[in-house]
Amino acid sequence: MPCLVTLRLSPVEAAQEIMIREAAARQLRINPGRIRAVQVMRRSVDARGRKIMVQLQLHAFVDEPFVDAFAFVPQLQDVSGKEPVFIAGAGPAGLYAALKIIEEGYCPGIIERGKDVRNRRRDLAAMNKQGMVNPESNYCFGEGGAGTYSDGKLYTRSTKRGNVLRSLQWLRYFGADERIMYEAHPHIGTNKLPGIIVAMRDAIRACGGQVLFNSRLTDLIVEGDTLRGIVLNNKERIKTNALVLATGHSARDVFIMLHEKGIAIEAKPFALGVRVEHPQELINQIQYGCTLSEPGGIVGPASYSLVSQEQEQGRGVFSFCMCPGGIIAPASTSEGELVVNGWSPSKRDNPYANSGMVVAVGEEDFAKHGFTGPLAAMYFQQMVERNAWHAGGGLLKAPAQRMTDFVSGRHSVSLPDCSYLPGLTSASLKDVLPVAVYRALSDGFRSFGKKMKGYYTNEATVVATESRTSSPVRIPRDSDTLQHIQVRGLFPCAEGAGYAGGIVSAAIDGEKSGAAAVQYCRSRY
Repeated sequence: MPCLVTLRLSPVEAAQEIMIREAAARQLRINPGRIRAVQVMRRSVDARGRKIMVQLQLHAFVDEPFVDAFAFVPQLQDVSGKEPVFIAGAGPAGLYAALKIIEEGYCPGIIERGKDVRNRRRDLAAMNKQGMVNPESNYCFGEGGAGTYSDGKLYTRSTKRGNVLRSLQWLRYFGADERIMYEAHPHIGTNKLPGIIVAMRDAIRACGGQVLFNSRLTDLIVEGDTLRGIVLNNKERIKTNALVLATGHSARDVFIMLHEKGIAIEAKPFALGVRVEHPQELINQIQYGCTLSEPGGIVGPASYSLVSQEQEQGRGVFSFCMCPGGIIAPASTSEGELVVNGWSPSKRDNPYANSGMVVAVGEEDFAKHGFTGPLAAMYFQQMVERNAWHAGGGLLKAPAQRMTDFVSGRHSVSLPDCSYLPGLTSASLKDVLPVAVYRALSDGFRSFGKKMKGYYTNEATVVATESRTSSPVRIPRDSDTLQHIQVRGLFPCAEGAGYAGGIVSAAIDGEKSGAAAVQYCRSRY
């Protein structure tokens, strides 16, 4: 058995295997020559002291051969001609559901409203350069889902959802860097994810599965309490006994369709706010005590995680999806609505750092603006996005303010340079956001300035609106069978159904839902 060793090294030492081996040998009090191999099991950066240090946990193979602790051999097989299980959505949940269905000996059929990765890029370019939104192909819809072009962060706050390691192993198998297996905050990068997604799709098709693009789920065929089929693009009817519904947090037409058919859905609280951008060098200075960083290296550009409970407002303010060395991107799915998100390339080497800064909103907020019922949160979300569109002036220009101007309610005469390509419009975000959200954010920014000296500055840009943090709808399901509480054979899944938040948790829920759908199909015979 390898020896588990914990080390605390400088970034220079942690970047060189020979120095890692020597440090491990000193701790084990053995000759370095006896260590035949080392494997890093976990790596994190500690920037709390005067010197930046790297903490490592590793396996040292003393007088024994190397055995890869992360080795993974998937059980893929030819499922051509096997009973189909359909999946709506080719995001992380849908792709992982398909892989699980193949392992179980059934044939997955993925239907995706958007385009494949290659063609999807053209629509993203049109968003960034011309301010044009294709409602079927954008940062939220298309092959790989929202995750493909929104950073590729692979960490999750919840380890109780399922096998996190297995979800990372699949990504490594399809081409992700081995570092995702041991980094404390693993990240692939928007530039690397498309190739991995394509490799997944090719593997699914090679096993006999289907992946259909430009195929929007427009109806469910339900007889009594049982799913019998689906309708694509309002015309094509397909028989199926099981559907994994993994359409993502922005498929509003699906939520409306379910509600109109009398299939139970519920309004769900979510988080709403803005995206804040600072110069990355400023964040490095605050966190590291210097402006230097090593993009793409062990240390890399500094990040942050902030939480503040504003007593006067009675609301928590927290950072969400922090992107060091990143870019703010348009994430709208319809004309007349303005949504922003953030992402980073694999090296995180852009000159800006951005993060969502959001506040929880719930039933009282929805009702205060006249929205009630299962779709209340969705319509409330849409209202704020329309406010942002009008304040920005159209063509995906985002309304923005300098941070201290935002807090004091002053108009920003000028705005800092920003990574958001469609462009910014100086506007009062107090007129865009609900009053309670605006006040909580204002108090939160002051509070964060005390925790991170220099954070509260007019060199920071506040951009509206960050509103797709999670689904505004929950689609209820049985906790044991994972089927919808009313419709047998329907398996609400992942972010769009309110059961996940991010690539890893969506992937885990996708596998679970795929397995549950197969179990249901088997039980019918």
